[in-house]
Amino acid sequence: MNKEYKEGAAHSMEELLEIIHVLRDPEEGCSWDSVQTHESLKKCLTDECEEVLEAVDNMDDENLCEELGDVMLQVLLNAEIAAERGAFTFEDVVNGLTDKLIRRHPHVFSGMKRPDTPEEALAMWKAVKEKEKANK
Repeated sequence: MNKEYKEGAAHSMEELLEIIHVLRDPEEGCSWDSVQTHESLKKCLTDECEEVLEAVDNMDDENLCEELGDVMLQVLLNAEIAAERGAFTFEDVVNGLTDKLIRRHPHVFSGMKRPDTPEEALAMWKAVKEKEKANK
Protein backbone atom coordinates (compact mmCIF):
# COMPACT_ATOMS: atom_id res chain seq x y z
CA MET A 1 0.00 0.00 0.00
CA ASN A 2 1.62 3.22 -1.19
CA LYS A 3 -0.90 5.78 0.00
CA GLU A 4 -1.11 6.75 3.67
CA TYR A 5 -4.56 7.10 5.21
CA LYS A 6 -4.92 9.24 8.34
CA GLU A 7 -7.67 9.13 10.92
CA GLY A 8 -9.16 12.55 11.67
CA ALA A 9 -8.43 14.05 8.25
CA ALA A 10 -11.21 15.17 5.90
CA HIS A 11 -12.18 12.19 3.74
CA SER A 12 -13.98 11.83 0.42
CA MET A 13 -16.19 9.12 -1.01
CA GLU A 14 -13.38 8.29 -3.41
CA GLU A 15 -11.00 7.69 -0.50
CA LEU A 16 -13.60 5.56 1.30
CA LEU A 17 -13.97 3.37 -1.80
CA GLU A 18 -10.16 3.05 -1.98
CA ILE A 19 -10.06 1.97 1.68
CA ILE A 20 -12.72 -0.69 1.07
CA HIS A 21 -10.66 -1.97 -1.87
CA VAL A 22 -7.51 -2.05 0.29
CA LEU A 23 -9.31 -3.88 3.11
CA ARG A 24 -10.50 -6.55 0.66
CA ASP A 25 -7.00 -7.14 -0.77
CA PRO A 26 -6.16 -10.77 0.08
CA GLU A 27 -2.45 -10.04 0.47
CA GLU A 28 -2.24 -6.59 2.05
CA GLY A 29 -5.73 -6.05 3.43
CA CYS A 30 -7.54 -7.20 6.53
CA SER A 31 -7.72 -10.95 7.08
CA TRP A 32 -11.39 -10.65 8.14
CA ASP A 33 -12.60 -8.21 5.47
CA SER A 34 -10.82 -10.03 2.66
CA VAL A 35 -12.67 -13.32 3.20
CA GLN A 36 -16.21 -11.96 3.60
CA THR A 37 -18.94 -12.94 1.16
CA HIS A 38 -22.45 -11.67 0.53
CA GLU A 39 -23.68 -14.60 2.62
CA SER A 40 -21.31 -14.02 5.54
CA LEU A 41 -22.27 -10.33 5.68
CA LYS A 42 -26.02 -10.92 5.91
CA LYS A 43 -26.09 -11.00 9.72
CA CYS A 44 -23.82 -7.94 9.89
CA LEU A 45 -26.22 -5.97 7.68
CA THR A 46 -29.22 -7.06 9.73
CA ASP A 47 -27.47 -6.14 12.98
CA GLU A 48 -26.39 -2.72 11.69
CA CYS A 49 -29.90 -1.93 10.43
CA GLU A 50 -31.32 -2.85 13.83
CA GLU A 51 -28.80 -0.52 15.48
CA VAL A 52 -29.91 2.31 13.19
CA LEU A 53 -33.51 1.72 14.25
CA GLU A 54 -32.49 1.70 17.92
CA ALA A 55 -30.66 5.02 17.50
CA VAL A 56 -33.77 6.49 15.84
CA ASP A 57 -35.98 5.19 18.67
CA ASN A 58 -33.59 6.71 21.21
CA MET A 59 -33.35 9.99 19.28
CA ASP A 60 -29.57 9.58 19.51
CA ASP A 61 -28.15 11.58 16.61
CA GLU A 62 -24.52 10.86 17.47
CA ASN A 63 -25.12 7.11 17.45
CA LEU A 64 -27.38 7.37 14.41
CA CYS A 65 -24.55 8.99 12.46
CA GLU A 66 -22.18 6.19 13.44
CA GLU A 67 -24.69 3.42 12.71
CA LEU A 68 -25.57 4.87 9.30
CA GLY A 69 -21.85 4.70 8.55
CA ASP A 70 -21.86 1.04 9.58
CA VAL A 71 -24.78 0.34 7.21
CA MET A 72 -22.88 2.16 4.46
CA LEU A 73 -19.88 -0.08 5.16
CA GLN A 74 -22.06 -3.11 4.55
CA VAL A 75 -23.28 -1.65 1.25
CA LEU A 76 -19.73 -0.83 0.17
CA LEU A 77 -18.35 -4.24 1.12
CA ASN A 78 -21.15 -5.99 -0.77
CA ALA A 79 -20.60 -3.77 -3.81
CA GLU A 80 -16.85 -4.49 -3.71
CA ILE A 81 -17.49 -8.23 -3.51
CA ALA A 82 -19.86 -7.96 -6.48
CA ALA A 83 -17.25 -5.97 -8.43
CA GLU A 84 -14.65 -8.64 -7.71
CA ARG A 85 -17.04 -11.20 -9.24
CA GLY A 86 -17.67 -8.93 -12.23
CA ALA A 87 -21.37 -8.65 -11.37
CA PHE A 88 -21.68 -4.88 -10.78
CA THR A 89 -19.82 -1.97 -9.21
CA PHE A 90 -20.63 0.64 -6.58
CA GLU A 91 -21.02 3.10 -9.46
CA ASP A 92 -23.70 0.80 -10.90
CA VAL A 93 -25.50 0.93 -7.54
CA VAL A 94 -25.28 4.74 -7.53
CA ASN A 95 -26.50 5.01 -11.13
CA GLY A 96 -29.36 2.58 -10.54
CA LEU A 97 -30.51 4.41 -7.42
CA THR A 98 -30.24 7.82 -9.08
CA ASP A 99 -32.27 6.67 -12.08
CA LYS A 100 -34.87 5.11 -9.76
CA LEU A 101 -35.24 8.32 -7.72
CA ILE A 102 -35.69 10.40 -10.88
CA ARG A 103 -38.14 7.91 -12.40
CA ARG A 104 -40.22 7.54 -9.22
CA HIS A 105 -40.46 11.29 -8.64
CA PRO A 106 -41.96 12.53 -11.92
CA HIS A 107 -43.67 15.31 -9.96
CA VAL A 108 -40.21 16.64 -9.07
CA PHE A 109 -38.10 15.87 -12.14
CA SER A 110 -40.54 15.64 -15.08
CA GLY A 111 -42.81 18.62 -14.60
CA MET A 112 -45.85 16.68 -13.45
CA LYS A 113 -48.21 18.28 -10.96
CA ARG A 114 -46.88 17.99 -7.44
CA PRO A 115 -49.10 15.86 -5.21
CA ASP A 116 -50.96 17.80 -2.55
CA THR A 117 -50.25 15.33 0.26
CA PRO A 118 -47.50 12.89 1.27
CA GLU A 119 -50.04 10.09 0.79
CA GLU A 120 -50.61 11.11 -2.84
CA ALA A 121 -46.84 11.24 -3.39
CA LEU A 122 -46.48 7.74 -1.93
CA ALA A 123 -49.32 6.49 -4.14
CA MET A 124 -47.51 7.94 -7.18
CA TRP A 125 -44.27 6.20 -6.09
CA LYS A 126 -46.13 2.90 -5.74
CA ALA A 127 -47.81 3.31 -9.14
CA VAL A 128 -44.46 3.89 -10.86
CA LYS A 129 -42.99 0.91 -9.00
CA GLU A 130 -45.86 -1.35 -10.11
CA LYS A 131 -45.38 -0.19 -13.72
CA GLU A 132 -41.66 -1.08 -13.44
CA LYS A 133 -42.52 -4.57 -12.19
CA ALA A 134 -44.99 -5.10 -15.03
CA ASN A 135 -42.35 -4.07 -17.59
CA LYS A 136 -39.74 -6.54 -16.25
